Amino acid sequence: MNQLVLELWQELMWINDTDLREKTAKTWELALEKSVLTVQDLAVMPFTLLCGEGLKVSFMDHKRCVVHIARSSGEKINGMFHGELPVNMDVLIAGAILCDVGKLLEYKKNDSGKVVQSNYGKYLRHPFSGVSLAEQCGVPEEVCHIIATHAGEGNLVKRSVEAYIVHHADFMTFEPFKERLQIN
Repeated sequence: MNQLVLELWQELMWINDTDLREKTAKTWELALEKSVLTVQDLAVMPFTLLCGEGLKVSFMDHKRCVVHIARSSGEKINGMFHGELPVNMDVLIAGAILCDVGKLLEYKKNDSGKVVQSNYGKYLRHPFSGVSLAEQCGVPEEVCHIIATHAGEGNLVKRSVEAYIVHHADFMTFEPFKERLQIN
């Protein structure tokens, strides 16, 4: 496993299946190879381009939060629902780590160094490019399903339990930045 990716994603060690862990890491390695963005960029660039200037939450802050919320939610569901709604924790964690990997292709830096949407990203949003990257690395279909359905595109299909968890973890840490109620 690439040391740079392991430093970026210590949460990879939460994936017990070593083959899935390696494929998840390899997907990030491939995305970083194909991207103009660096690991350093991911730590400082805003996690979304949809909330305007001045957002202090970085891409990695958001990503890490999604993974932690998804893991905690999966653990609670497994612990409290008597096996009625089983959550595959390895699939859940891998999907949460990978759901936005396609943003490394969707974004680029403009001439002034600002992160903007790339032409590639205008044609293919990150759920599509993320699945493509993951499939190239042999990531199983149940994890690719999470990548494909975590965003609004997923509203058109049925989601697995793990995909619902990642979708909601992602949106609960995104939507309030755009549409929260503010009372003065």
